[in-house]
Amino acid sequence: MTRVAVTQNIFLIGLMGAGKSTIGKRLAESIGKQFIDSDHEIERRTGVSIPTIFDIEGESGFRNRESAVIDELTQQRGVVLATGGGVILRPENRSHLAARGLVIYLSASVKQLYKRTRMDRNRPLLQTDNPREQLQRLHDERDPLYREISDLVVETDNRSVQQAIPDLIRKIEQL
Repeated sequence: MTRVAVTQNIFLIGLMGAGKSTIGKRLAESIGKQFIDSDHEIERRTGVSIPTIFDIEGESGFRNRESAVIDELTQQRGVVLATGGGVILRPENRSHLAARGLVIYLSASVKQLYKRTRMDRNRPLLQTDNPREQLQRLHDERDPLYREISDLVVETDNRSVQQAIPDLIRKIEQL
């Protein structure tokens, strides 16, 4: 068991495909915390998929729901929270994340993100003629915001979860 305080929250941020959910589950298991995925929580509460919310309410409707869930989930104690890739677009979300826990930016190259997400039809922002170009735009727009609030930046390119978790725990303990 790691020395990370049981009450300390860990919030994972980064673009879609960076590994937030996969790494988050394993990290939570390894350090004895509850894992929560904010997108899954939104789907659970609404009873519909994220793409359906985008279709009905648009991105702004989804972001409103996301902000409410982030405010609530970041007030819990002892959680590893995987956030949606666009969570950092709203200042109030950045503020809640930065103030209420340890923020870890899982960073990956656009090439790797595309490789991981290209077959996934559950990502509304990538349903375009050129998803790789869209990922590049999202990266260029969001990377500075991720870095602004992160306590730790971890590269996830070409690393298995088995390799990433012990290294991540070590880095967390060194903070």
